[in-house]
Amino acid sequence: MTMKRISRYISSGIHKRSFYYKAVLLLFIFLFSTGLLHAHVVVRELENMSKTDTAVLYLKLGYKHILPLGLDHILFVVSLFLLSARLKPLLWQSFTFTIAHSITLGLAMYNVIRIPASVVEPLIALSIMYVALENVFVKKLRTSRIAVVFLFGLIHGLGFAGALSSLGLPQNAYLTSLVMFNVGVELGQLTVILIAFLLIGKWFGNKPYYHKYFVTPLSLVIAAIALFWVIQRTLL
Repeated sequence: MTMKRISRYISSGIHKRSFYYKAVLLLFIFLFSTGLLHAHVVVRELENMSKTDTAVLYLKLGYKHILPLGLDHILFVVSLFLLSARLKPLLWQSFTFTIAHSITLGLAMYNVIRIPASVVEPLIALSIMYVALENVFVKKLRTSRIAVVFLFGLIHGLGFAGALSSLGLPQNAYLTSLVMFNVGVELGQLTVILIAFLLIGKWFGNKPYYHKYFVTPLSLVIAAIALFWVIQRTLL
């Protein structure tokens, strides 16, 4: 189906279904974008939507960028979780990460900074590997972890910007869409933390064998995956 036919199909139909069809189109492009499907076409369709519908749509896209699409970001959050399975320090780390990636995401989307994906993506993989390996060699959460999370959050924000740039943002709701995408990302991160806590932290986080049988093996697996990504994103 050509892009012109898709646009005509979405423009037709009754008002009650317009948001649904446009949301499906945007999600389709987000998942299966090709050379025939360009961001400016998506933006044109979005500018015909209400600001409320656009905000909701970008909230969902931000969430989907973490769950289920963002395996690298999921593994980063899980790595943060493993070293300290208590909710309070985890939420502080998540909040710090959100502040950091919000900064670079905003700067990148307003064209203040531009760093190619060929640099950003390997750095994201390296950040995952670093945090995972730190979990193996460090027994307790240190205050320096906050600084590390902030630094790596800046890098991940550039990755979010790359994904969002491929979609574009409607000019009539540019800032709102950007903020709601960010909120969706944060909600996705909190969901990952909550799932990890309910599966592991609540039952085993305070056990004396937690680090040996949970933190170390899981972190080594994550580090190995991240190393593969570093090689793949750098050399392949």
